[in-house]
Amino acid sequence: MAHPLSLAFLSLPVAPPVMIEAAAEAGFAAVGLRMLPAALSGEGPYPLLTDDALLAETRAALRDTGLKVADVEIVRLNAAFDPEAFRPFLARAAELGARHVLVAGDDRDEPRLIGNFARFCDLAAEFGLSGDLEFMPWTAVPDLAAARRVVEAADRPNGAILVDALHFDRAPTTLEEVRALPAARVNYVQFCDGPRPYDPSDEGLIAVARGARLMPGEGAIDLVGLARAIPADCVISVEVADLANRSSPRETALRAARTTRAVLEAAGR
Repeated sequence: MAHPLSLAFLSLPVAPPVMIEAAAEAGFAAVGLRMLPAALSGEGPYPLLTDDALLAETRAALRDTGLKVADVEIVRLNAAFDPEAFRPFLARAAELGARHVLVAGDDRDEPRLIGNFARFCDLAAEFGLSGDLEFMPWTAVPDLAAARRVVEAADRPNGAILVDALHFDRAPTTLEEVRALPAARVNYVQFCDGPRPYDPSDEGLIAVARGARLMPGEGAIDLVGLARAIPADCVISVEVADLANRSSPRETALRAARTTRAVLEAAGR
């Protein structure tokens, strides 16, 4: 079965209606939208969370193009996490018809992190959403093994694991571990490529993750191997991030779709 393609927020951080139109022209089936900050400090909520006029424009663009919202970003689980604080965000996500919520783990007390992930999943379920825990080497969930421990211990039907190609490549995670994941625990996978050699410090990893992700097939990550290891029908979210990109939204979306499809074809997917 072919993988539906979604265009991630970082690939085209422009106004949501503009992004949706560009993604539709490039043949994407869905998009990912950001409403909450990814950074731990210095970044506020995105306009889509609070601007009702922008919400209406975004919903109109989705309706006119037929695209869906695959995922929304980003919930961070820290020691002071209170799931009720995220109720407005989840309600907004539901208004957009979103299906999945990207979750990051920032609490090194694993039992507490497990409990908070379970609590978040319970609240997200009220809105028909899943909680998708992404492992990132500089966080309290640094690799796939840690993410699987948390998600399986929380034991919620809407709890899932998000594999990001860049973090897979930088973490001590193997293709065998990816292949061993239950398909029901994988809703979507993020694809990009990355340079090598690279700075392995937290600062270096974060800099690439937020501003130097390459188009699929243009770096050193084994994306063909990853494509063969993931469930056959999961959504692939194309998450490139080139701060030097001066191409138009349409050109960027077309290139992201073309390079991803080339990788999938090489993998027999």
